[in-house]
Amino acid sequence: MLSLGAVAVAQPLVLLALGLLPVLYWLLRVTPPAPRTQVFPALRLLAGLRQTEETPARTPWWLLVLRLLIAGLVILALARPVLNPATDFVGGGPVVLVVDNGWAAGADWPARQRVLGEAIDRAGRQDRPIVLLATAPPADGGPVAALGPMTAAAAGAAAAALVPQPWPTDRAAAAEALAALDLNGATHTLWLADGIVETAGEDADRAAALLAEAIRVRGRSLLVTPEAGRMPVRLAGRQGADGVLTVAVDRTGGGPERRFVADALASDGRVLAQTPVVLAAGATAGTAPVDLPAELANRIDRFALAGATGAATVAFADRGWRRFPVGIATDGAVDAAQPLLSEAHYLNRALDPFADLREGPLAQLLTDAPAVLLVPDIGQLPAEMLDRLDRFVEGGGVLVRFAGPLLATHPDRLVPVRLREGDRDLAGPLSWTEPMALAAFEEAGPFAGLAVPAEVRVRRQVLAEPTLDLPERTWARLADGTPLVTARPVAAGGGAGGWIVLFHVTADPRWSNLPLSGLFVDMLRRVVALSDGLPAASGAAAGDTAVLAPRRILDGFGRIGAPPATAVGLPAAPMPGEEPAIDRRHPPGVYGLDGTLGVHNLADRLPPPAPLDAAIGDMARGGYDLTAERDLTGWLLAAALALLIADQAILLVIGRTGGRTGGRVRRGRLAGLLALAAGAGALAGAAPPAAADDETFLDLANGYHLAHLETGDPAVDEMARAGLEALAQVLRQRTAVEAVGTVAVNPAIDELAFFTLLYWPVAPEQRPLSPAAIDRLNAFMARGGTLLIDTRDHGLDVGLGTGQQRLAELTRGLDIPPLRPVPGDHVLTRAFYLMQDFPGRYAGGPVWVQDGEDAANDGVSAIIIGANDWAAAWATDQLGRPLVSLVPGGDRQRELAFRFGINTVLYTLTGNYKADQVHVPAILERLGQ
Repeated sequence: MLSLGAVAVAQPLVLLALGLLPVLYWLLRVTPPAPRTQVFPALRLLAGLRQTEETPARTPWWLLVLRLLIAGLVILALARPVLNPATDFVGGGPVVLVVDNGWAAGADWPARQRVLGEAIDRAGRQDRPIVLLATAPPADGGPVAALGPMTAAAAGAAAAALVPQPWPTDRAAAAEALAALDLNGATHTLWLADGIVETAGEDADRAAALLAEAIRVRGRSLLVTPEAGRMPVRLAGRQGADGVLTVAVDRTGGGPERRFVADALASDGRVLAQTPVVLAAGATAGTAPVDLPAELANRIDRFALAGATGAATVAFADRGWRRFPVGIATDGAVDAAQPLLSEAHYLNRALDPFADLREGPLAQLLTDAPAVLLVPDIGQLPAEMLDRLDRFVEGGGVLVRFAGPLLATHPDRLVPVRLREGDRDLAGPLSWTEPMALAAFEEAGPFAGLAVPAEVRVRRQVLAEPTLDLPERTWARLADGTPLVTARPVAAGGGAGGWIVLFHVTADPRWSNLPLSGLFVDMLRRVVALSDGLPAASGAAAGDTAVLAPRRILDGFGRIGAPPATAVGLPAAPMPGEEPAIDRRHPPGVYGLDGTLGVHNLADRLPPPAPLDAAIGDMARGGYDLTAERDLTGWLLAAALALLIADQAILLVIGRTGGRTGGRVRRGRLAGLLALAAGAGALAGAAPPAAADDETFLDLANGYHLAHLETGDPAVDEMARAGLEALAQVLRQRTAVEAVGTVAVNPAIDELAFFTLLYWPVAPEQRPLSPAAIDRLNAFMARGGTLLIDTRDHGLDVGLGTGQQRLAELTRGLDIPPLRPVPGDHVLTRAFYLMQDFPGRYAGGPVWVQDGEDAANDGVSAIIIGANDWAAAWATDQLGRPLVSLVPGGDRQRELAFRFGINTVLYTLTGNYKADQVHVPAILERLGQ
């Protein structure tokens, strides 16, 4: 490396190429400019034509100087100059790079990769060999091992492949691997650490101290840790005894105040709630309640910290506060037109918000293995079915039965108490009693704390035979002391079994008005809570050997994926204190077997981490912003590209006519200029230049453009631009339409004759159109153009119903013809794809077109109106990833949205071409397939 004060040059020999600049000057001077080419656009027949002047024999001197400067900047860039170069590594041996890549590394992995890359570049400039040591056990099951010594190029490739792991580091194994290295010469070691001891205890502190000592004995060293305000955090979701769901965030060592937002996500990725969590200055933990109704809280799949990365920032929902699988037995004779006559209807309505309900014949439900089985009075059960129910309860299931005329006449053995034959009528014509109220619940019973409404009355019940154990098996009584709910536990052979519970009334209002009360819901929820949520078929009990296989596993960045090959299952019900730790055999995620789900969250399985400082002793330290090096290569190349753009712009201005202005902007050169400008912006770290003046940089006559109306709302306009850009790309890939790009137009001042289709995404605060805009849009539609109006409000339950007044205000003055929903035989349904539904971000909204064909415009509707937010469904980022989730969602809905866009474009270009009878046989053949 050649040092020139504050600037160092990594490849000084490249500077010798500067001596070739005089030769380049001579070549440029003797080479005449290329002849001029005149563009002939179809819509500007004679615009810009001027008398062609003679081409000069030589390039002007000042243009030669500009081009020599460009060549000089390129040569300097290839020499790789560095501003404020960092101090060289000391010693003559290898440079050792130790990288913590455990679960805590995901939070600041980009900064760690940047420092690692700069260290490799520095070592490469000194021609020093490099050793790379990652401290987390690799996912392939191999040991913690050092890579190298190797060259800087090989180290760069190895560093690029390095990723954080979702389990703790093994610093003891890393210390052994470092001590086993046989390196020649004094080394310089850089330890890129997490700043924490990931697991508490003396063993973890000892492992960190061993690694620090193994680094110190080899020579000069530097410990790099995150700043206090950037230490890794962990997220957990918990439900207290009071049923309140909370999220908790903790960190190590306190620090400045930090604010987070915890997203409650459904299994399909929808955000159900966002909860702010504040870590006060100096605090190590913060909690906040999740404000969600029970119906939505039961659908939570996981919590995630918005904008944060790492396996510790995601916590899956524990089965203790998720919906249990509950089966409701039916006899197959339910009349769907009269649901109020079915006992299953009342059970379903009571538990639907709180459980995963399944209805069907009893035999089918036992095959599905629910956690709780509700059996109304469906008739006498065969002996084989009673045996299966015995096994269900012995396996840990909860069997809840309801009395009725059939059970009163034919009682069986699967009841908690011995029943009297027949039933007791409290409100019959021969009865001396009135319908009876309920007694208060006992304090020690499962219904303790529930208030008994005074209006609940029981008219009939099944009575129990008086036995010695009847009082202890009675959970609820009538006012006269007779049982209303009885229950008994069923012991299994090797552990805890299930429960048999009997309501001595029907599940519908025939015998009481209890099923019509809120008390019925609360009582059923208490009974369902007897189950641990496991399907009874698994029979899981403490110490059971059943294993839950890994299903959805987090990686080091907190992304959900398939389990690695090294992952093994979790015990379904481990003994207390014997739960597996987080490691590469048991990474954090969701585990399951036969419908049983178990979660393995990092914050629940690892104790709070401790600061690293106390464990490692004295060592030189720095932060991840320790380097101030700045590579000037990109800046020099950006400057060269900027001057090259200037060179091309000068040629456009002078028209290669010897210095006089002439000629129009040519589209091919325009594309080259924009590409160069984008490249210069990327190299310099800046955004590409904004859209330039149409007259200078945009020749709309030379290509097909998709256009959208400017709404004044930056977010809406940007989404429209992104959506149309994605649609233009799909058009180029699938059709013969060569869509050049997109244009935002102001109808009040811009010429609309270049477009066949204008997309108008209606913004919430958009102003009504000006008179000039209305006149231009009316002329546009009269000449055959189509205005696609997207109110974007179907998913908000507004649509063209309640949003019609707002749409009328915005379009007042437009010549809107009578409209109708798109009929099934409309050309729009078969312009390119055969389709009958036109979803966007939302599905199901109607699409309106002109009522009747306009013969003057080849049958093309002058206006199309919908509310499905098509641009949001089309929009993608630079990598082709969708920007917005769809409702209800799925790749199929996004594909149909693109197909609607293609059909609309081709419809506006070809008119009623596909309405010709010549296409009917082909369309019928497609429909037959």
